[in-house]
Amino acid sequence: MNTLDIHRDYMNQAIDLAKKGRGKVSPNPLVGCIIVKHGKVIGEGYHRKYGDQHAEVEALNNCIESPHDGDLYVNLEPCCIFGKTPPCIDAIIENSIKNVFIGVKDPNPKIDGDGVEKLRISGINVVNGILEKESLELNKGFFNWIVSSKPYVIAKVAQSKDGYMGINSETQTWITGVDVNKFTHKLRSTVDAIIIGRNTALVDNPRLTVREVLGNNPIRIIADTYRKLPLTLKLFNDNSSKNIVLCSGNKFEYSSTSFCEYVPVQEKNDKLNPVDILNVLGKKGITTLLLEGGRELFKSFIEKDLINEMYIYTSNKNLKDAKLLNPLIFDDSGWDVIDNKDFENDHLLIIRKKEPCFQE
Repeated sequence: MNTLDIHRDYMNQAIDLAKKGRGKVSPNPLVGCIIVKHGKVIGEGYHRKYGDQHAEVEALNNCIESPHDGDLYVNLEPCCIFGKTPPCIDAIIENSIKNVFIGVKDPNPKIDGDGVEKLRISGINVVNGILEKESLELNKGFFNWIVSSKPYVIAKVAQSKDGYMGINSETQTWITGVDVNKFTHKLRSTVDAIIIGRNTALVDNPRLTVREVLGNNPIRIIADTYRKLPLTLKLFNDNSSKNIVLCSGNKFEYSSTSFCEYVPVQEKNDKLNPVDILNVLGKKGITTLLLEGGRELFKSFIEKDLINEMYIYTSNKNLKDAKLLNPLIFDDSGWDVIDNKDFENDHLLIIRKKEPCFQE
């Protein structure tokens, strides 16, 4: 194995560790760290929970021998500012680490290369860009949130072969097969929150939880302009996750109950303004948002160009007498195909909006 492959292997280990923090660290990023000395891993750690010590500090504390003159691998630039915890670079310098290998720089304007610079000034050799693409992908929600102050929005929709997402807006329609469920629940486990519209909540009465795979339940958000949802809905009674109801800022003030938080949002044309929805959720530290329907909510987000990524499941069957067209239309010039996946009776297309990279 050549030197570059060795560095990539250690960084992959750091990234795998970072993933263990999913659902627990937002709005902080997912970070993992490996300490290597004389060709063996002597310490490892990851950011376990928001407010807890960072990955670098945990890895240094877990070392089975002195990390002096060792190599440190971390998927994100070590912080150089005081937050919930002291700067990670202080611990790295104090432990006389010789080399620091970084996946990607932190776009936070309070850091953005300063961590690298201060490490170098202290005499530590720093190499940036090891598995940069993978490190960016791991924290795409965090990077987007830092730059825009809004969540990264992923829309998930199921449609028939002829492009319908249901018979009508009053009827629940199952389009995809049962083998899609596990993949869908895995996606849910990677986001901070799920949002649906009032009608979807009424017609489907969903739980919006992670059940087919191991993972944490995301925050459940319902857009209910005039707060008319019945309190008998499953998600108001199962105590499985936090609930937020977004409602009209013209008619309601903020309030909360034992089972729900009611958050006012700006109205536009008697509907909640999707731009303000993202502003409000961004202020709550939600970095990734899964949009699961219904049609009107999809339309409002696509019309304002607020969707970053789409998971489009297409059945191999048409839907007879259907009227509910899928509004999530895209063109090749504005979107990149990220992945494809075939199921027994369905096909998944994952596309992402073309936009400037988070890193220069």
